[in-house]
Amino acid sequence: MIDAGALSSSEAPRAGADGLSRSYFPGAALPLVVSPLGRAAAPELAAAVRACAEQELTARGAVLFRGFPVRSLADFEGFVKRITPDLLDYTFGSTPRSRLEGQIYTSTEYPAHQHIPLHNEQSYTLEWPLKIWFHCAEAAPEGGSTPLADSREVFRRIPAPIRERFAARKVMYVRNYGNGLDVPWQKVFGTTDRGEVERFCAQAGITCEWKDDGELRTRQVCQAVAAHPRTGEQVWFNQAHLFHVSNLDPAAREGLLAVFAEDDLPRNAFYGDGSPIEGAVLDEIRGVYSRLAVEFAWQAGDVLLVDNMLVAHGRAPFRGPRKVLVAMAEPYRAPAH
Repeated sequence: MIDAGALSSSEAPRAGADGLSRSYFPGAALPLVVSPLGRAAAPELAAAVRACAEQELTARGAVLFRGFPVRSLADFEGFVKRITPDLLDYTFGSTPRSRLEGQIYTSTEYPAHQHIPLHNEQSYTLEWPLKIWFHCAEAAPEGGSTPLADSREVFRRIPAPIRERFAARKVMYVRNYGNGLDVPWQKVFGTTDRGEVERFCAQAGITCEWKDDGELRTRQVCQAVAAHPRTGEQVWFNQAHLFHVSNLDPAAREGLLAVFAEDDLPRNAFYGDGSPIEGAVLDEIRGVYSRLAVEFAWQAGDVLLVDNMLVAHGRAPFRGPRKVLVAMAEPYRAPAH
């Protein structure tokens, strides 16, 4: 893991004719750090920022806009909409979030001591956002970084036999909602109408069943690898390592398995044919993510734009208050095969 978290500035800034400087954190290939030259306000630099995002994002995978006057939710929404005017709802989500205003959400509301593994947003589905925005409204006094990893490099580093097995067999995600253990289905689907849930699932290629206790179980087979729609590059694009029961710490895993059958766990992952994924294989994948992860220290006002297929993100544990906002844009659906 490359830790740029203790670094207060990026190295070798390059001044551009567009009023922006470009640089990197020492030792880190991402994110590209873009800052305004002088005191120009965000609206005055809108065209330059938009052009920078369009030109740099596909090559770099992640761009950190630092030093712009983004101090509130409204500032963040305005900044984002100058580049991606149409934002998305967080539909069929897998983690607890709160909608703050419009399509601006909190980041995942897991307890501060928990580590959120690197992943690509909604890669457990057949439709996902191509762009993810993060805004640091308040940086944690200790920890709380958003680690990043190049999904192209993750794909290259995973041993070929594992890549080929996953590509051929895909990944099946099994989810059991509610019961105080996972996000209730009413919140995940944004409705209390079972018929609406069933229609959504039918359209999305999800198998759903209502259990005797009134709760919902879904199964969906999705891609394990994907090709970026603009560059054609192969990326590792799934959440098997995150959904699989082995992602839980041993005590939590043993406790759940003592109460629930494996098919009733809040979430789990299998090969697409329903056969179990080997724990050693998932450990290998987690090791690749760990070796490629890059961390940097958030500063209040930072805005991070991530190409969701090219770069995975996570969350480090933290102490004290932390507030990071999220927005998603540009829906993309996996090609039919």
